[in-house]
Amino acid sequence: MARNERKTFEGKRVLVTGGLGFIGSNLAHALVARGARVTLLDSLIPEYGGNQFNIAGIEDKVTVNIADVRDASSMAWLVQGQDCIFNLAGQTSHIDSMRDPLTDLQINCVAQLSILEACRKNNPHVKIVYASTRQIYGKSQYLPVDEKHLLQPTDVNGINKMAGEWYHILYNNVYGIRTVSLRLTNTYGPRMRVKDARQTFLGIWIKRLVDGEQIDVFGDGTQLRDFNHVDDVVAALLLAAERDEANGCIYNLGSDEVISLLDLARLLVEVNGAGSYRVIPFPDDRKKIDIGDYYSDFTRIRDALGWAPRVALREGLEQTIKFYRKHRDKYWE
Repeated sequence: MARNERKTFEGKRVLVTGGLGFIGSNLAHALVARGARVTLLDSLIPEYGGNQFNIAGIEDKVTVNIADVRDASSMAWLVQGQDCIFNLAGQTSHIDSMRDPLTDLQINCVAQLSILEACRKNNPHVKIVYASTRQIYGKSQYLPVDEKHLLQPTDVNGINKMAGEWYHILYNNVYGIRTVSLRLTNTYGPRMRVKDARQTFLGIWIKRLVDGEQIDVFGDGTQLRDFNHVDDVVAALLLAAERDEANGCIYNLGSDEVISLLDLARLLVEVNGAGSYRVIPFPDDRKKIDIGDYYSDFTRIRDALGWAPRVALREGLEQTIKFYRKHRDKYWE
């Protein structure tokens, strides 16, 4: 697979929106290794996770453009000549989306439509891989959740991400712009934002462990989740870009390893070799938008593209904690 991927991306022009962020920067490292000509677009807005250190080691092998996906003029220029766009830029905080819904709308909805219009007018032959989210399903009616599940988001972020996804599929179906959407579940690993829970609660949990502080588990801790290591997510993104049969399709990512939040806290403490946790009631603002149990059925992408997660949860957590102990000064305040 790696040989095929290298052949696919070598010499290709690739734009990654949100390229200095968590998933975007990990993808950038993989694309550089495959010989791609990579442009990373990032606004570096402090709350959204972009970090220059995320591209340490490949700084001279990528082009970084500090711009905002909400800037239609910048996007119209940047999409030109690109062979592939990995559209990862977004506002990810569910709480922020409820407190400031219009900003979430602009980034996750309006800007997405603007990017697609820029491609329609300036580069209709480009391939676009869009990063969607399991949040658009809302509270699960059955488990595991497959792509046929009802879409009923519980927050503004989920609604806008759902719209962003369907704009991409619409432009595939109507205008022939090749798009594919991956509905990501809980992605974790090196280079994720850990200063707070804006990207994932697991980030702040790891920061607190490294700092010797207690982990807070909301609710009763029995909520079930699945997790994907960022290396597995990058592999899925590359496959989706590489394979034409993915065009116009929507795929869940996910894992066969399903774990309760309480057991996850225990596992983290065990892997870390120290630490503690406590179970506390949900804050009111979080309880209203909590989705309860969730884990994905990723049969569709496994059967269509041959993707399945390879990094076991324990192994991934060990690697992630080791990364932040080594590079703590680059990711704390």
